Amino acid sequence: MTELDALAPSPDGVWAHENVVVRHLHGLEFDAVRTGSTVQVCHGLTSAQIGERLVPIVTAQARHVGLSQREFELVLVGIVRTTVADPVDAWSTYYRNSLDELLSGTADFAPVHDHAENLIVGSVLDMGSCFGFFPLRLAMKGHLVTATDLSAGTMRLLTVVAPHLGITLDTVVCDAANVPVADSSVDTVTALHLLEHVDSETGSRIVREALRIARTRVVVAVPFETETTACHGHVRTFDESSLVELGRSTGSTFETSEHHGGWLVIDKTRARQFT
Repeated sequence: MTELDALAPSPDGVWAHENVVVRHLHGLEFDAVRTGSTVQVCHGLTSAQIGERLVPIVTAQARHVGLSQREFELVLVGIVRTTVADPVDAWSTYYRNSLDELLSGTADFAPVHDHAENLIVGSVLDMGSCFGFFPLRLAMKGHLVTATDLSAGTMRLLTVVAPHLGITLDTVVCDAANVPVADSSVDTVTALHLLEHVDSETGSRIVREALRIARTRVVVAVPFETETTACHGHVRTFDESSLVELGRSTGSTFETSEHHGGWLVIDKTRARQFT
């Protein structure tokens, strides 16, 4: 597997990486097929249509074609890159559209971001930021924000695009279980739909790391699923009881709730209560 450079030059209307080829053909419906090990995607999407609304569309195709998480990511990148010719313009368009959809509530993930924003206190470090929509949202609202992710390519993309959106934030490439920042260095640490991507032991290490970094609060969100969504890279499922167990393992005050998935909020500034 080669490191993905989402800004690398490519011919207009065609993008290819590893075993995925994406082509833009005007007037064509979205279509994906697998031929041997190769995934070929053709679409006629316009610049107004690339954003978070692509996720359920690509997810449906992923289930139909049997896309792996890596192939899912490559298809999404290829669609963005073949819709707008200039790489930076393409990604700036994708980010603007996605933020508009998330803030207006039209994106599927919007309720998660809305709820998480209401739980934020002060400065924020976000773990597993991926494209960084949530850190961008908070930075737009005046929070001091650090986005972190294991993918160097994704953090580079966020660093390049953020100034084009008029937004300032910090980015760090790191494992969520080993973040190179000082103890108690931010008010709130968030991990939104991250823990379902790692095994139980790694997830516990991530929560311990979040508690080390946070002065005040740790906010964890997970999907409640009966089976893992493989194309999104999920390797385990959560329900209310597993969240309560995770909260108890921290030895800190915590609350769990359900809102478009499960929530675990750990407060470090309140005396411990048994839940």
